[in-house]
Amino acid sequence: MNGGTRQGIDLTRVLNAPQRRVFAAWTSPEDFAAWYGGEADVPLDRVSMDVRPGGEWSLVIVMPGVEMPFHGVYREVSEPDGLVLTLKDGSATAPEEEEEDGDEGTESEVITVTFTDLGHGTTELAFQQRGGNLTPAQYAAAEDGWEAFFDALAARLATHP
Repeated sequence: MNGGTRQGIDLTRVLNAPQRRVFAAWTSPEDFAAWYGGEADVPLDRVSMDVRPGGEWSLVIVMPGVEMPFHGVYREVSEPDGLVLTLKDGSATAPEEEEEDGDEGTESEVITVTFTDLGHGTTELAFQQRGGNLTPAQYAAAEDGWEAFFDALAARLATHP
């Protein structure tokens, strides 16, 4: 890392699934709930996805004694090539603050995910997170979280081709 000047997250994974299947795993509530959150539970009835530019998404990760809400807005939807969406940790912002700054507030992270067809039923997932007020330590923790999520995504694609 850049010794405390970290500005975001960049991850790349090669997944054993066709490009359209990987896109669907990011845009289907059943799939998204199955892998987002890693080992934690994301109840399907707590997932909402309006996959279109300007559409909103939200979910709640449930662990013993704690609920972690996340939400955002889709900025770009390019099936099957990728997505650009905002991400806010709903537990980090008081509701009255959210109403004032909306989704464009400084707390929003911007997620850009690109799916490249590598042929032979494999897809490269290129992930980038930028834009919020996270500290280098928070970005490091978030990167660990995304790594666990992508492990769960790979497992989901293996068991639900």
